[in-house]
Amino acid sequence: MRPAGDFTIDKLFAAADPCATAGASFADGAECPLPSGELRAPIQSQEIWAAGVTYLRSKSARMAESKDAGGGTFYDRVYDADRPELFFKGTPHRVAAPGTGVRLRSDSNWNVPEPELTLAVSSSGRIFGYTIGNDMSSRDIEGENPLYLAQAKVYDRSTAIGPALVITEELPLPSTAILLEIRRKGAVAFAGETTISQIRRSLPSLAEWLFRDNSFPYGTYLMTGTGIVPPDSFTLEPGDEIRITIEPVGTLVNPVM
Repeated sequence: MRPAGDFTIDKLFAAADPCATAGASFADGAECPLPSGELRAPIQSQEIWAAGVTYLRSKSARMAESKDAGGGTFYDRVYDADRPELFFKGTPHRVAAPGTGVRLRSDSNWNVPEPELTLAVSSSGRIFGYTIGNDMSSRDIEGENPLYLAQAKVYDRSTAIGPALVITEELPLPSTAILLEIRRKGAVAFAGETTISQIRRSLPSLAEWLFRDNSFPYGTYLMTGTGIVPPDSFTLEPGDEIRITIEPVGTLVNPVM
């Protein structure tokens, strides 16, 4: 279905009631065939932010990778603190669309995907939907020094979102599964799964913290952390295929460049 009028993603995120705005636009829209070319990421002018150490598995992995740098207790403390870890992840031009390549940093030797439920938050701080996010991470850079977090996380094509944006005021059920599969030369090199119930913090509280003393004229996407971390012996290689599934969004597929 193609929306009616001058509907845009920016107008959706800036609307006082995004769900009602989308409902009205699509109700008056016209049927259209599925695109034959590449799918676009559901983003226009939105920033992408991320929350870290929201799963116990993530806390354990971060502590292990940074223990030699003296930063292990940082992650232990933030996991139990009232204030969450929030960090900037990307701008639209750094985002890989579904089916297009995500990159490995050229100065890193230990890279993994981080599959994450990703919230759509309007300019007024209202959660109105969700999609799938891939928070690509260079674990050796972050582990060397926690102050290198931005370099480990933010670079060209360091994130992907899609393949769809589910517009709803109902958050996904705690039992909702997040599945990750990494394929290499046609075989499964790693697979793992978790559920949203394993997120320690409430999803609305993460959005509320992000909007404290911060403004987003075109809204924002907020990744909510990862509960799936491959073993320390694993690193992505060019040619791998990353597949992240969260229903009812679907499956986000990206090759590794």
